[in-house]
Amino acid sequence: MSLACIRSSCNPLASCFAIVFLVLLQTKVATSALIMSMRNHHNHHQHRLPRLQANQSTCALFVGTWVRDESYPLYQSSNCPTIIDAQFNCQMYGRPDSDYLKYRWQPLNCELPRFNGLEFLQNMRGKSMMFVGDSLGRNQWESLICLISSSVPRTSTQMSRGEPFSIFKFSVSSPVPNSHYCHSTLLEMRIDKIHDYDVSISFYKAPYLVDIDVVQGKRVLRLEEVSGNANAWRNADVLIFNTGHWWSHKGSLQGWDYMESGGTFYQDMDRLVALERGLRTWAKWVDSNIDSTRTRVFFQSISPTHYNPSEWSAGTTGATTRNCYGETTPMNGMTYPGAYPDQMRVVDTVIREMHNPAYLLDITMLSELRKDGHPSIYSGDLSPQQRADPSGSADCSHWCLPGLPDTWNQLFYAALFF
Repeated sequence: MSLACIRSSCNPLASCFAIVFLVLLQTKVATSALIMSMRNHHNHHQHRLPRLQANQSTCALFVGTWVRDESYPLYQSSNCPTIIDAQFNCQMYGRPDSDYLKYRWQPLNCELPRFNGLEFLQNMRGKSMMFVGDSLGRNQWESLICLISSSVPRTSTQMSRGEPFSIFKFSVSSPVPNSHYCHSTLLEMRIDKIHDYDVSISFYKAPYLVDIDVVQGKRVLRLEEVSGNANAWRNADVLIFNTGHWWSHKGSLQGWDYMESGGTFYQDMDRLVALERGLRTWAKWVDSNIDSTRTRVFFQSISPTHYNPSEWSAGTTGATTRNCYGETTPMNGMTYPGAYPDQMRVVDTVIREMHNPAYLLDITMLSELRKDGHPSIYSGDLSPQQRADPSGSADCSHWCLPGLPDTWNQLFYAALFF
């Protein structure tokens, strides 16, 4: 058939067949190139990296230092505007400095693999992942979505936000073109089929992990009950849990009116005791209900806060603020001079005693070194009046995006796939 005949559409059916042939040829070439590229990339990583299997067995992933790296951040907040909550979007809400974005975590005795969103989706094809916990878990969930999206910007996605459940899907099945339809868009539809990952990454809000029920108008924290929340978790292929901050909240920030344990109601109790009882309930559920051959379970360690400058200003002439406001650089060295969270002792004990222990993503110490990474007053959750009062309003609990949670996800990526 001549090209002139195709151009003039002298035979529409032959034209359509010709276009379909070209589409299939290009698709096959693109697929082969993609597979070869991934194979070479995977082999490069296998050659360059040690095996990262169990916690710190061959690589001290969570012990190291922060080093400056001009190739960071791994994405820009302006490229992920619909994902990042105003609470975490520091650049959008006026943070004047950007050096805090230029630091990479360097483990003590190995290289941390650079995050690759394409490989992430390829390895997770057809699977589901769920973050379960408080707003620090949401912080990490949004970070992971932005990291992946920046690697595959043309992949079709869907997002649904709700309370307590939100979900983000990469490449739900692409529509199959009608066999009688012959148009230039056919090429795009066929090539999109290559990227049909069908990966869902969700967030389930459960700040205590255990259940909260309303009894006669009062919120009751059930320290030995988790089934109400857990019904939403049981079918995920990968689970990432966190809890901690809400157990210490008091006054207007406290999320319950009574605690219930062993059939007895308490107006309060030692918060570490309560945390341990709640975590043991969660751990028992995981051991009894999760098939470790099918589902990977991770637990994110306690994320630190930076409200007390004396913790990192010891030996200096004195702190200039009452919190993290104005901090622009990480701590030097490998250790933090301030107090290590008491909650971590509880977390360590409970996970160590599990029948099938969750993998502990031990981000506490490396995060303690990042006093510069918080939103401070550059949060969309604050009013102009609150921003004018850093001493009373700065957010030194959550983390800017881009920022520290991207490193959490790099560590998670290494633990999950390497």
